[in-house]
Amino acid sequence: MIKHIVFWKLKDEALDNSKQQNLKLMKEKLESLKGKIDGLLEVEVGTNYNPKGYDIALVCTLSSKEALDLYQIHPEHVKVKDFVVNVTNDRAVVDYET
Repeated sequence: MIKHIVFWKLKDEALDNSKQQNLKLMKEKLESLKGKIDGLLEVEVGTNYNPKGYDIALVCTLSSKEALDLYQIHPEHVKVKDFVVNVTNDRAVVDYET
């Protein structure tokens, strides 16, 4: 099993939306990936209530390193990624095997 954890900071405004609107949209888009990508077993998304640190976190469980590689290039993930890139300005990621 692979854990894929990503943290993002969002821009104050992007794509004609406020930060809060984009946080909500981003959470919905990330959560919508569950059940659409083979090997993606779990998706958890949380928005940070702590004013310090990153704004939103993604925690995914994937069946293997190969599944993570396929997830990265899957068309559904790429669509979400295109949105995310436009509304964020910082990112941190950790992938590890369990």
